[in-house]
Amino acid sequence: MSGPALILVGPPGSGKSTVGRAVAGRLGVGFRDLDDDLEAAHGLEAGELVVELGRERFQRAEVEVLKVVLAEHDGVLALGGGTPTAPGAAELLEGAPVVFLDVDLDHLLRREGLLPLHPWLMPNPRAHLRQLLAERRPVYEAVSQATVATSGREVEDVVTDVLTALTAVRP
Repeated sequence: MSGPALILVGPPGSGKSTVGRAVAGRLGVGFRDLDDDLEAAHGLEAGELVVELGRERFQRAEVEVLKVVLAEHDGVLALGGGTPTAPGAAELLEGAPVVFLDVDLDHLLRREGLLPLHPWLMPNPRAHLRQLLAERRPVYEAVSQATVATSGREVEDVVTDVLTALTAVRP
């Protein structure tokens, strides 16, 4: 099989990096976070890069980095929260084993460290996150073969469900 063994999508704070690392460990494969690849390619963290480039140019940069990573990485890949919404990203994900990590608004708001990492959510994080989830959920569902809920769950339980889903969706 070429390409990643698993691609995780979902909003910021859904557990993509934490669950992704644990799944990679269980599968004995590498883990990559697309945001890290973006930072390496452009010298700025994803949040700063959005501000620097603007949303449209940032999304083009995301898709370019995604093309490279999909071609060279065979482990677990966590996408940025907005990556699936970038023009051309959904087409790149077609046929890949993609799992959507779903989290509800209340759990997102309780995730420690989320707001400082995403200052554009201020001054009303609840309203901004509600809108973000409403806009992105249909995209996450469209690019994924399976959905795993993460709200209020232990990481190992989510990992078990992701591995079960992966068995069913692996091309």
